[in-house]
Amino acid sequence: QNSFYNTYIVPWSLLQRGIKTIVTVGHQKSIFMRIILSRFSILPFISLRNQRHNPTFLTQAKNLPPLPPNTPHTTIHTTARQMTPTPSDEVAAAKAAAAHTPSDTDKAGPPTVFDKLLSGEWPTEKVYEDDLVLAFKDVNPQAPVHFLVIPKKRDGLTMLSKMRDDQKGLLGHMMYVAQSVGKKECPQGFRVVVNDGEHGAQSVFHLHIHVFGGRQMKWPPG
Repeated sequence: QNSFYNTYIVPWSLLQRGIKTIVTVGHQKSIFMRIILSRFSILPFISLRNQRHNPTFLTQAKNLPPLPPNTPHTTIHTTARQMTPTPSDEVAAAKAAAAHTPSDTDKAGPPTVFDKLLSGEWPTEKVYEDDLVLAFKDVNPQAPVHFLVIPKKRDGLTMLSKMRDDQKGLLGHMMYVAQSVGKKECPQGFRVVVNDGEHGAQSVFHLHIHVFGGRQMKWPPG
């Protein structure tokens, strides 16, 4: 950020727990300000942006003690008790980890990044989940809408060309979920892509379906 006045909003609920927030700003001159707990709680949020034209506020800020040497010109420091998951979150995460079978047990290859998502080790923004599949938003979206559909259990299904006869039903279910979520998220249409192997630009060897939408797709694809 180039300016202190670019939307630094402090939740009032945090201030009510006695949190001291120190906001440090400035290019030529630095302002050192402490916001201390108040007994009043009439507003849900305090926005420092609203004070940028307040002469009293600016005069008080300039009279505060100088900053320590080598302080970055734009920083926010918040001292507070670190937020910890609730017991119910911990239980849910533990159950997810216990229920997940690592992909490498299928002896078809090493675990992938999807194992961390399925076990709950890494967070993910889910759009659909059932006993067989998980659909979640891509962390590096290539379209306004971009989500993946993966089988929860890899079971040797590292890529589409490795599919067995007994996995036809699973693939059909994955396609059904892709279209079901796709038509809700992209009522004007969407594109379904499955990368397979080196020439198919597959980078994660755990079968997954990409669903793109929210904009006009081009043809031919890359």
